[in-house]
Amino acid sequence: MKLRTRFFFFLSLISPILKAQNTASLNAAEIKQGLESLQVSGSVLYVAAHPDDENTKLLAYLAKEKKVRAGYLSITRGDGGQNLIGTEQADLLGLLRTQELLAARRIDGAEQFFTRANDFGFSNPPEESFEFWNKQQVLGDMVWVIRKFQPQVIITRFPEDARAGHGNHTASAMLAHEAFKAAADPKQFPEQLKFVKPWQARRIVWNTFNFGTVNTTADDQLKLNVGGYNALLGKSYGEIAASSRSQHRSQGFGAAAQRTPSIEYFSHVDGVPAKKDLFEDIDFSLSSAPGMATVEKLVAKINQEYQVAQPYASLKLLLELRKAVNGKPFKHALLDELILACAGIWIETNVSVPTYAITDDIPVQVQALARSPIAIPIKIVVTPKGLHPLSGPLSSQMTDFKFTIPASTIGLTQPYWLEKKHPLGYYIVDSLALIGLPENPAPVMGEIKMEIGDQQIVVIRPLLHKYTDPEKGEIYRPLVVAPPVTATLPDKAFVFKKGESRTFVVQLNNFKAHVKGVLKPAVTAGWKISPATIAFNFDKKGEDQEVTFSVIPAGNVTEGTLQLQLEVEGKTYAKGLQEINYEHIPVQTLFPLAEAKVSAAEINIAGKRIGYLNGAGDLVAAALKQIGYQVTLLTENQVLHGDLSSYDAIITGVRLFNINPLAAVLQSRLMKYVADGGTLVSQYNVNSPLKIEELGPYPFKLTRARVTAEDAEVTFLAPDHQVLNYPNKITKKDFEGWVQERGLYFAKELDPRYTAILSMNDKGEPAEHGSLFVTKYGKGKYVYTGLAFFRELPAGVPGAFRLFANLIANPQ
Repeated sequence: MKLRTRFFFFLSLISPILKAQNTASLNAAEIKQGLESLQVSGSVLYVAAHPDDENTKLLAYLAKEKKVRAGYLSITRGDGGQNLIGTEQADLLGLLRTQELLAARRIDGAEQFFTRANDFGFSNPPEESFEFWNKQQVLGDMVWVIRKFQPQVIITRFPEDARAGHGNHTASAMLAHEAFKAAADPKQFPEQLKFVKPWQARRIVWNTFNFGTVNTTADDQLKLNVGGYNALLGKSYGEIAASSRSQHRSQGFGAAAQRTPSIEYFSHVDGVPAKKDLFEDIDFSLSSAPGMATVEKLVAKINQEYQVAQPYASLKLLLELRKAVNGKPFKHALLDELILACAGIWIETNVSVPTYAITDDIPVQVQALARSPIAIPIKIVVTPKGLHPLSGPLSSQMTDFKFTIPASTIGLTQPYWLEKKHPLGYYIVDSLALIGLPENPAPVMGEIKMEIGDQQIVVIRPLLHKYTDPEKGEIYRPLVVAPPVTATLPDKAFVFKKGESRTFVVQLNNFKAHVKGVLKPAVTAGWKISPATIAFNFDKKGEDQEVTFSVIPAGNVTEGTLQLQLEVEGKTYAKGLQEINYEHIPVQTLFPLAEAKVSAAEINIAGKRIGYLNGAGDLVAAALKQIGYQVTLLTENQVLHGDLSSYDAIITGVRLFNINPLAAVLQSRLMKYVADGGTLVSQYNVNSPLKIEELGPYPFKLTRARVTAEDAEVTFLAPDHQVLNYPNKITKKDFEGWVQERGLYFAKELDPRYTAILSMNDKGEPAEHGSLFVTKYGKGKYVYTGLAFFRELPAGVPGAFRLFANLIANPQ
C-alpha cells in the first residue's frame, strides 16, 4: 500500500461571463453593446446534430449585430466522435465537447441547448438515429426548448435528405421541422403546458451551404451578409466566429479569421415564406409588444445619453427602466447585469480549497464592493442556506462576510445527464427543469441581493476556489463536492486470458480528514476475488492510497462486472474519480460508478515487446498491457535515432499521419524497421489532410468510407492468411459484441501487393474491402487497419483483442 498526500488543484481559465465567474467585469464598450441589445426583442434558434455543426459566424451576427437572443440547439453532445487532443471517448468526450461549445458561446454571444440524445456514432439513414435516440422523447425535448426560448425564426444547418451527409444531420433537420409544428400544438406534450405556453415560430428555414463538392446555395435563395464589422468590439463577425469555432479543439477545428463580407443563404422550409429578408414581417422592436412604447423611448434615451467615460451616469435611468419593465417581457437578466456593471459592483463567493467531502461544512467568503462614484445608496444582503441574513452597506471599501454551509445542500458534483446509467442512444434525465440545459446550475451559497436605491437585484455568483499561480496569476477553479473517499479503477473494461489471475491496482482518493473505512470489491458469480475486504485509514485530506486485490475467472465464465464499494462512517459509497483538464475549458470533475466490465477469453500472443507511437490520443497501448504485452510509449526521437530492432512490433496511434509534423521522416524510419524484419501496425487516419502522401510501402488511397453498424456481417477474403489463423483462429464469433462501429476511413485502390483480409458493409451499401490489409515488405510485415480498435479494445471486446494479437504476430 502506498500513501501520498496530493491536493487537487487544477488550472483553468474561467470566462468573465457573469454566470460563469464571480466577477462581472464589463468594460464601457461592452456595456454599450448590452444597452443597445436592450432595444431589441425576439430570438432566433439554430438547430443541428452535433457540437461544431453550428454556424458560428451567423450566431455571432445574430447576437451582436441583430442583438436578438440567439441560441444553438445541438441534438447531441458529440459523444460518438473522435478526439484529437486526448483519450476521452463516449460520455467523457461528450462532456469535453459540451464545454467546448460553452467556450464558443462565451465568444459569439449565443446561448446553448441540448436534448437527451446520445451521439452513438456515424449513421446513414435518419431512421437509425430515431430508433437509437427515442424519437418522441427527443422531439419533446426540442419542443420544450422552443416553447421556453420562443424563437421567431428557426434555422437548420442541414436539409431533410441525403445531402446532409450523415444520418444524424438529416434527422436533426427532420426533427426541427416537426418540432416547429408540434411546439404550437397544445395537444403535443401537454405536460409541458404547466410551465410554458404553445409557441408558433414565424418560419423555419434551412441555412444552405457550400461544403467541398456539395454546393446547395442558389441565387434565388434568401441572402444575408454576416461579415460586418462591430466597432464597439473592434472585430468583424468573421473574426469573432473564428475565435468561437476554434474552441472545438478536440475536433481540430481551428479556423482562420475572415474580415470581408460573407453571404449566408437560406431556403424556406415551413411557416410564412420570406421573399427578400430572412426577418421580414417580424418586428423585433420593443413596441411590438403591448404597453412597451414608453419603455422603448426610455431605452432609446439611455443609449443616447450613455457616456463611455462615465457608465455610472446611466444608473438612475437604468433603475427607472427596471421599474418600468417589471412584470413585462424583457431582457431582465441582461438589464440587471448592466446595472451592476454601471455601478462598478464586484462580488465573489469563494471557498478556501477546491474540493470538499459531501459530509463536510464548507467555509464561504463573500466579498463585494462598489467602485463607481455614485450617490445612490447600495446595500448587500447575503442569505446563506439555512442561516439568517447578513447585510451591510456597499462602498469602495471591501465588504466581507464569512460563514459555513453544509456541502450536502449543494450535492455531489456530477453532470446531470451522467447521474444515471443510460442506454446507447439517450441519457436518463427525470427533471423537466434540467432538460435542455448545457450543464448543471452553478453551485451557490444561498441568495445574494443588492439593494440599489429602491430596487432589489438578485445576484448569482457560483462558489469558486481562487488561488494565485506563480506563472499565470490569479486562477479560478470550480467548487467540487465529492464523496469522502473514491475508488478508481485504471480502465472501464478488462480482458483476461482464461484461467489467469490478474492483480488490480485501485486508486483511493480522500477528500476528508481523519477518515477510515473498508473497500469491498465484488465480482459476478463464477469469478473469484481476493482479499474480500481491504481496510484504509487517512489522516489528512488530499491523501491517496493504492490498494491491490486479485481476480481470476473460474470455470467457464466469460463475462462479468467488477464493482467497488467503500464503507465510510456507516455509509456506503461506490464512486470513482475522473477529471478532464484542458486549458481552453474549466476543469471538469465527475464521479462515475466504481465498476468495470470483465471478460475472459482464449487469447494467445506471439511476441511481447511492443513500441507504441501515439497519434491524436487513444487507449490502445494501455489495453494491450492487459493481455501480457510489454508496451513502451515511443517518442519521435526514439523512433528516429533509437534501436528499434528490439521491438517485436511497432504500432502507430490513431491519426498519427494527420497531426504529426515529422510524419515523413518517421514513416521513412518505420519502413526501414519493417524491411529489416519488424512488424508495423498502422491504425486509422482520416483521408484529409494527411502529412504524407504514401502511408505504406506501396500505394493505397484513404477514403471516407466506413461501416457504421457494429454488428455488420464480416466476410473473410483471405481465410488462410496468418492474421486470421495465428496465434488465434479467428471466426465470425470474434466480431460479436463490437461497439459503435466496425471501422472508418477505409482504403481503396490497394496496390496488388497488399492482401485485403476482410469485407463488410452497412445495409444497402457496397462491400468495403479496405478495412484491413497486409503485405510482406523486405523481411517484415506491414499492416494497415481502419477497424475501430481504438474503441473495441478499451471497451473490452475479446474478439478484437484476439484479432489485434494476430496483427502483431510475425511468424518468420
